[in-house]
Parts: sequence; C-alpha cells; structure tokens
Amino acid sequence: EIHVAETGGGLVQAGGSLRLSCVVTGFTFDEFDDYAIGWFRQAPGKEREGVSCIYRGDGSIYYADSVKGRFTIPLDNEHTKNTAILQMNDLKPEDTAVYYCAADERPYEYYSGSSYDYWGQGTQVTVSS
Repeated sequence: EIHVAETGGGLVQAGGSLRLSCVVTGFTFDEFDDYAIGWFRQAPGKEREGVSCIYRGDGSIYYADSVKGRFTIPLDNEHTKNTAILQMNDLKPEDTAVYYCAADERPYEYYSGSSYDYWGQGTQVTVSS
C-alpha cells in the first residue's frame, strides 16, 4: 500500500521560512527512478495549484512562477528516494494554504496534479502579515 505523509506546516510571519517534508512509502523504486513527488497547495476559495514538483528520472524540477526564487527542493544528502523537502523562504501572506504532497510512478506530466494518484492529508501553512 502506498502512503504519503507531509510534516512541517505551521504559522509564520511574512518574510519567514518553513520547511516541509514528505515521506512516501510503498513504492517499489527501480533503477530508472521513474517516479515524481510534487507539492501542491489550495487556499480557501481557490483551485489547487502546483507549487514545486520533482521527477526523479532525470532530476527535473518544476516551480510555479509565484514561488520561483523563494521555494526550493534542495537536492542534498537529506533526500532519499522516498522523500522530498520543500524549503520555503520569504513567505508571503498569499502563500497561506493547505499544502499537499503527492507521488506517483511513471507520471505523464510530473508538474500536473492530474498525474498523481497518491496524496497526503495536507499540512496547513499560515503566513501572517
């Protein structure tokens, strides 16, 4: 059974930072790393949007325009095959949302939420002004 779990949300003042972590269990990772882990968010009254996604097969990383230069998926030794970190810096009130981690194997479009079948429960991020 595939399970996705996020941790790390919370309340922060504008300009602050938060670090979200996603752990995926149940995948059978092969040598081709043909899978993706993505971060999405949904604010009240708004549609879900992709924030940042990584395709392990070739290391491609997608960032939404609204978070470029502020959010990163660090590629360091903190990463194992089944984890994805989202480092969020210079947070703004408009970043307030429930953040979801999603994962899937052989994604069609790794930057699109419709490519993911496995989702976490979400973690609340609130940025005060």
